[in-house]
Amino acid sequence: LVYCLPVLHGDGSLRFAPWRAGEALVTNRYGIPEPDVHPDAALPASDMAMLVLPLVGFDARCNRLGMGGGWYDRSLAFRQQAPAPPWLVGAAFAGQRVDAIDPEAWDVRLDAACCEDATYLAEEPA
Repeated sequence: LVYCLPVLHGDGSLRFAPWRAGEALVTNRYGIPEPDVHPDAALPASDMAMLVLPLVGFDARCNRLGMGGGWYDRSLAFRQQAPAPPWLVGAAFAGQRVDAIDPEAWDVRLDAACCEDATYLAEEPA
């Protein structure tokens, strides 16, 4: 099992770089720590088996509300046409669940959202 963390790429997408606990991280232009690798050396999202995504909100259909930058939606746009992999899992707290999110055409739905009291699975493949 290898953990990979997101790295901002100049093309507006996220790439993913292997990382082990204790390895150095650098701060990117948004103040977010990421592995100290050149973005071109990191792997595209399509090479991942599963991604655990941050979120601001989610609904029971596994629609995700992010921070508004579109990084994950751009990086996962290929999932609009093809099912997993990678399997997309949102990491959440129950208080982040909302009744409904009206997704935009570019929004990529999660396969599951997990919080401290429940796991929500998409009703149909995302």
